[in-house]
Amino acid sequence: MAETEGELPEEDITLTADALKAMGHPLRWKILCTLGDKEMSVGEIVEKIGTSQSNVSQHLDQLRNKNIVRSRRDANRIYYSVSNEKLLDLIGTMRGVLCEATLSDVPPPE
Repeated sequence: MAETEGELPEEDITLTADALKAMGHPLRWKILCTLGDKEMSVGEIVEKIGTSQSNVSQHLDQLRNKNIVRSRRDANRIYYSVSNEKLLDLIGTMRGVLCEATLSDVPPPE
């Protein structure tokens, strides 16, 4: 399929969809919201989220493989952070749009 003006390349569409799918898992979304603009160790994330270290590590690995988070090793600890400012903006926007709704925002049934 030839690319025309205004169309996204198929590869970009696939990469974007894969990243959104990775972010769409409830625990991964909780990890991203917990990280925010901070760098945190796996242990700190586990403490905030309240699930096992192996579970958090598996989900962090999936986010890292999609370039959503980056990791840094310091001695025997691995620290994670959201990979760039644009992703932080996207996460913030998604939280503002999707997480701020309250019951009062829901229209009454007809």
